[in-house]
Amino acid sequence: MNILFLIYHGFSEASGITKKIKYQIKGLREGGHRVFVCTYAIDDRGHRVRYIDDEPLQDFGTGKWAALRSKWSYDAIVDFARANGVDFVYSRSFHNANPFTINLFKQFRKAGIRSVIEIPTYPYDQEYVGFPFSSRMNLKIDRLFRRQLARQTDAIVTFTDDEKIFGQRTIRISNGVDFDAIPLRHPKRKATDTPFHVLAVAEVHYWHGLDRFIAGLGEYYNKKGTREIVFHVVGGVGPSEMYDSQHAPGFHELIEKYGISTHVVFHGQQFGEELDRWFDECQLAVGSLARHRSGVKSIKTLKNREYAVRGIPFIYSEQDADFDNQPYVMKFPADESPIDIERVLRFAETVDTEPEAIRKTVEPLSWRNQMEKVVSAVYGDEKLPR
Repeated sequence: MNILFLIYHGFSEASGITKKIKYQIKGLREGGHRVFVCTYAIDDRGHRVRYIDDEPLQDFGTGKWAALRSKWSYDAIVDFARANGVDFVYSRSFHNANPFTINLFKQFRKAGIRSVIEIPTYPYDQEYVGFPFSSRMNLKIDRLFRRQLARQTDAIVTFTDDEKIFGQRTIRISNGVDFDAIPLRHPKRKATDTPFHVLAVAEVHYWHGLDRFIAGLGEYYNKKGTREIVFHVVGGVGPSEMYDSQHAPGFHELIEKYGISTHVVFHGQQFGEELDRWFDECQLAVGSLARHRSGVKSIKTLKNREYAVRGIPFIYSEQDADFDNQPYVMKFPADESPIDIERVLRFAETVDTEPEAIRKTVEPLSWRNQMEKVVSAVYGDEKLPR
C-alpha cells in the first residue's frame, strides 16, 4: 500500500529520534509498502519548507508570517495524499493538537485515508516542567484539542500498556531495532576485571536519572568500596543537567560532593566505530533510572532494545514487559534513591549471558515486525490496498 509518514520537523544525523524514524520507514518498506516521507525544515536560505522525500512540497518563505503559515497550512499535504493514492498516514505526534491539525486528519478521513498518530512517550505533560513560556503555552493548546484530534484517527500508537489514550483505542507496540545498523559488541574484558567500566549512551535528560548512578558511585566510595569503577557517559549533556538541574542534583554538584571526578567521564557525542569501541570496553550499560520523574511507569524504550542488540547487560527502573524478566537485566526501584553499586557489581559478576544470546532474545523486535503490527491492527482481516 501507499503510506505517508508524516512528521513536523526535519532530520538530524546526530539525533536518536531521526535514527528511529528512519528505521521505522525502512521497516515499512521491508514489509512491501511504498512510503512517502513528509518533513519540515528551514533551508539554507532561511525559508521554511515542507518536503516530500527531500523535494519541496510547500515553501512558506521567511519571517513571522511564514512561521505562522507553516503551523496552520496543511492543504498541500492532503492534496499530495489524494493525488498519489495514499492509503494510510502514519504520523508522529509533535504535541501539536490544534484546530488546524484536527482539520488535517479530518480531511484524511473524508478522503478515505486511514491514519494513526504515534505518541512516543505518554504521559508527556510533566516533561514541560521548567520549559520556556512559549513551549508551556503550546502544551496548553495541545491539552485543549488532543482528544478531538485523537477522534479523527483510527488509533493511537503507543509504547506503553495503555489500552486507551485521549479516549482513542491504542495499538501497543515495542520500540523496534534495526539489526543491520547495530553491531554486536566484542567484549575486551570480563565483568570481574578491574577497572569495572559502566556505559550510558543518551542525549541526557532528567528522566534518564544518571544522577542516581553518580550518587550511588559516591556512596560506594564513602563506604570504603575498593574496586575501581569508571562511569562513561556518551552523548550530549546540557548545562541544566550538569550544573543546575531543576529535578535532581546536578552531575557536577554530585561529583564535587563525593570527590569522584576520576570515576565519571563525559565523552560527548560518539558515532560509528568510536561508539562501538565504548560498548566493547564496558562491562555493563545504564538505561533510564528516573522515568517516574515525568510520570511514566511503563514504557518500551529504544535504548533498552539497542543495548540488547549490542549484547550488553544493563540496568533500568521503569516497567518494560520485553525485558523485566530477562536474566541479563537488573531493575532498580523507580524512586530517588542512589543506585546500590555493590548490588550492581554482584549482578555483573554472576550474569553469564553471552552477547550473541542476548541479541537473539530480541529478534522478534525488528522494526519490520513492529510496523506490520500497526498496519495489521488498522486493517484487521481486510485485504490491504495494493
